[in-house]
Formats: sequence, C-alpha cells, structure tokens
Amino acid sequence: MSFDGFFTHAIVHELNSTLKTGRVARISQPYPAELIITIRAQRHNYALLLSANPTYPRVQITEVPFTNPAVPTNFTMTMRKYLDGAILEEIDQVGNDRIIRLTFNTRDELGDSQRLVLVSEIMARHSNISLVNEKTGKIIDTIKHVGSDQNRVRLLLPGATFVMPPKQDKANPYLPNQLYSDLVRQYPDPQELAKQLQARYEGLGRDTARDLADRLIASDHLPTTYQQFIHRFDQPEPVIIDGRKKDFMAFPPLNAAADGLQYFATLSALLDNYYQQKAQQDRSKELAGQVIKVIKNELKKDRRKVKKLNKELDDANKADQYRTRGEILTTYLGKLKPGMDSITLPNFYDDNKPLKISLSPELSPSRNAQKYFTKYDKLKASVAHVNEQLKLANAEIDYFENIQNQIELASPADIQEIRLELQEEGYIKRKHKGKKQRKVRASKPEQFHTSDGTTVLVGKNNLQNDRLSFKTANKNEIWLHVKDIPGSHVVIRDTNPSDETILEAAQLAAYFSKGRDSDNVPVDYLPVKRLRKPNGAKPGFVTFTGQKTLRVTPKKLNN
Repeated sequence: MSFDGFFTHAIVHELNSTLKTGRVARISQPYPAELIITIRAQRHNYALLLSANPTYPRVQITEVPFTNPAVPTNFTMTMRKYLDGAILEEIDQVGNDRIIRLTFNTRDELGDSQRLVLVSEIMARHSNISLVNEKTGKIIDTIKHVGSDQNRVRLLLPGATFVMPPKQDKANPYLPNQLYSDLVRQYPDPQELAKQLQARYEGLGRDTARDLADRLIASDHLPTTYQQFIHRFDQPEPVIIDGRKKDFMAFPPLNAAADGLQYFATLSALLDNYYQQKAQQDRSKELAGQVIKVIKNELKKDRRKVKKLNKELDDANKADQYRTRGEILTTYLGKLKPGMDSITLPNFYDDNKPLKISLSPELSPSRNAQKYFTKYDKLKASVAHVNEQLKLANAEIDYFENIQNQIELASPADIQEIRLELQEEGYIKRKHKGKKQRKVRASKPEQFHTSDGTTVLVGKNNLQNDRLSFKTANKNEIWLHVKDIPGSHVVIRDTNPSDETILEAAQLAAYFSKGRDSDNVPVDYLPVKRLRKPNGAKPGFVTFTGQKTLRVTPKKLNN
C-alpha cells in the first residue's frame, strides 16, 4: 500500500488523538528534506516526522534516533522562530487527498495571537512542507523552493500566496454517494472494479482499491460494506504483509494469508519498521553526496596516476636499450659524421645484427653517445621513485575503495564520521576556517550476537575501526577482517570463542565487506595483540602477523 489518501486519513486520526493541544518543544532538520518537530503532549515528548523525501514522503511519529547537522539550515531557523513554543490546535486532511494541515496557535513579535499552518504535501517528487500565515495566506517558508521555472501553476516561495495543488475531479469517499453500487453492477471482475474505483474516488491507492473491490463483490449489502470499510480507517489494525513484496496496510486486506501478517500497535510504529532500513540508506546517500563526489574524483586521479606511473616503469625497464645504444655508438664513434640523423651499426649484444640508432643532427658524435647514457642513468634512477609513488597511489585507491564500501552500509551517523575523517585527511575543506568546529559525537560500532550469545562488534567506518581495534578491544580478544579486500574491523568480545562463534563472526566480517555478494570469502582472524598501526598510516589501516584464515559465505547476524 502506498501512503494514499485513506492511509493519510488514518494517520491524521492517530496524530490528532496523540498530539492535539501539545506544545512545540524543539525543531530539528536532520536531513535535507525532513523536518522533526518534538511536541510535548500528554506528559510525553513525541518526535513528529514530516518528510518531503521524493521516495519516502510521509507524516508520522517516529522513534528512530537521528543526529542533527552541525549547522542548522535557514528553513530550520525559520521554523524555530515562528513555531517554538506554539500550541498544536488541530491536524486535518484536505478532502481525502495526501495533504495534511497542522494548525498552530502562537504569538507574533508584538505578542498578539496568530495562527500558522504547516502544510505537508505527500506527493512523491512533488512533496513539500510549507509554513503559511493563515490570516494573510502568505508563505513564510518552504522546505523546497519551487519557482515559476519549475511550476507555472503555483509558486512555493517565501512571500508568495499559498495555493493548494489542483484538485482532481474525483468524489470524496467520505461524503454521501452511491457511485460504488453502480460500479459493482457494471464491473463484476475485481481487478477491473478496482481500476474504476480508483478513477472515481479521491485518495484511493491501488492496493486499497483492490481490497475495497474484493469486499464489495463478496458483500450481501453494499452500503453496509462500504461504510464499514471507509470508517475502519478510524480504528486501524496496522499490518505489514510479507508476500512477494513487502507492503503495509491500515488493516489486513480481505484475502491476506494470516501467517504473512505482522501487526503493530500504531500506524507510526508500522512506518518506522517499514521505512527504517530503506529510508536510512536513502538518507545516508543523500548526506554522502559530497563525500561520494570527493571519493570518485580522488579515485579518478589516482587511477590516472597509476596508469602514468606504470608507463614510466615500462620505460624504465627498457633502460638497457639506451645503454646498449650508447656503448655501440662509443665503439664505432669514428663512423659517425656531423649532421647525421641516424646510423645502422652491428649490435655486438645480439650476434652483430644491424641496429638502426637515431641521432640528433645538431649534436657531435660523442654528445650523441652521451645522450643515450644520460637517458639510461635517468631512467634507472627513477625506478625506485616510481615504485614508491606507485605503492602510495595503490594504497590510496584501496583506502577510497574501502570508504566506498563503508558508505553502502552506512547510517547517517557513520556518514558524519566519514566526512570528518576526509576533512582531517585534507580531502574535504572545512567550511568555516578559523571558527571552532562543532565536534561530531563519536558513534559506536554496531553490536551483534552469535547463536551462543557472544557479543561481536563491527566498525562501520575507519574512525570506528581504529577505536574498536586499539581502544575498545581487549588484547586477547579475537579480531577478524576479510583477506586482501576492503571491509570492516570485527572483534569477538571473548578471549576463547567457540569454533561456531568464530565462523559466525567471520560470516559477519564477510557481510560488511566488498565481498558481501560472493559465496566464498576468505577471512583472517587473530588475537588483537598481533595488530600494528604503522606510523603515519591512514585511519583504518593495520598490519598483522600469525593470522589463521577460513572461507565463509557472508551472513548478517541478529543485533
């Protein structure tokens, strides 16, 4: 089920019963398209999430933890200025559409009472959040600014008059009507009936329409069935349906298998469960935009550098050809005449076979021979330098590929630490030079448990990896890492774990690595005390000896 008009009706009912008359205690914008308003109601703080994310737009109470950015956005500051301490008077839905209005009572700069409306439009890529002065109808600010070049129908900019999206020519299902009776008579097929219901009624998503169609066709009394269906959204039984694909509904559909249903106490709890992993990955990628761009650019430069260095190395490996030519020219110096651009001489290093040697006409015979010796000396001297540069470039490629792997499984908190790491390494410039930077709170490694209850910790970024391996872990505990490919540091919090625990931890190390899609991944393991951190090494880099290796199939354990 999508977040359609009927689900919006249900969530509005839930939010009203929980938040109405509550006071705004705090406002945060942890992600670019998402606002969290903490409302104190019924002696409890509730985090109300309003998301204009194009993939996961919604309004709900959330219990998923979040981290605020170091610097609040202009939109956040505006929301705090106008809504801090405001009373939430009402939450209502526009018709049966995916538009929710939150009406707040607050005071203006003169201390006079004023009503402000926060409008949340839950409409995929057109989703938005707008704060509007109810009396003037003017927009105070929007989380996404939409100018006339993007939308000729309506402006969503500060100072513009707020206009609702164009209304569809469809019936509000909660108003008296008999449309459904005529449609059931005309379309006895459930699939076709569902399409017709969607076309006639406002806010009817595909899955909701199909469930209503099934119920109407099976009904002995259509008006009763219809009324029971639409009013059931006021008393939902939130469920996630595990079938061919995972769906959520406000209550179980008529033909759902009982063993495929997972029930929740509230719609908000359902949405937290359904969206947590998907939304977290999306949020992480959104926050990681600059990080990913920096990494791609650095990898591009390093790979170009490696290609150039390998060519220089190939040239250096041909240095003996220049020495040979220099020696042949020196031996037959008498045969060289001024102004010659080439000469063919016997190569005494190859059975005196004729060898054509290029010359510089402007140079004397001896200077031509010396030119080849100089080229030989230069190439030979460059080999050590080229090999050292090649080693550094390849190490940097491994470093950035490791961070790319970390981003794929990172939480938003991990992204903050990865960004900090790249700032400290000089790859990302700090925005406010000279100003004291807000310290990023160190996030903890992710914790898992093996089948016998042993705790296993997994570093999700290089700063976590270093802290885990050299500060958190006991020297006799077991450390694991995939062999020769990017991956997380993993520590078993046991000095003498069972073989089964080592196997499960190795599967976890393989899962949190670049080899997670492989079936057979080698994983090294050894006591923590055998780890070494070379001086000047990049975050997350270690050396070790005395390891054992086993091959496993990647698998994630329970937290």
